[in-house]
Amino acid sequence: MTLEIISAHEVMFKGEADSVTLPGELGQFTVLRNHAPIISVLVEGKVSYRTSDGSEKDLSIKGGIADVENSVVSVCIY
Repeated sequence: MTLEIISAHEVMFKGEADSVTLPGELGQFTVLRNHAPIISVLVEGKVSYRTSDGSEKDLSIKGGIADVENSVVSVCIY
């Protein structure tokens, strides 16, 4: 799936990912390829993702919003 993580200042990551775990308002959730469409408010916490080459990355956020549709995960953070 394609993962895009952007802030108001820069593109933090854009590329292929196998999974992404997000701090949703109702709790942490993980998105995998072919996930059902969803829009979620994100709260302070950690975005964790595994790239297609197997490396794992973490990013601390204050909040944001995530949109998942057609194996594209768009995360706008602040």
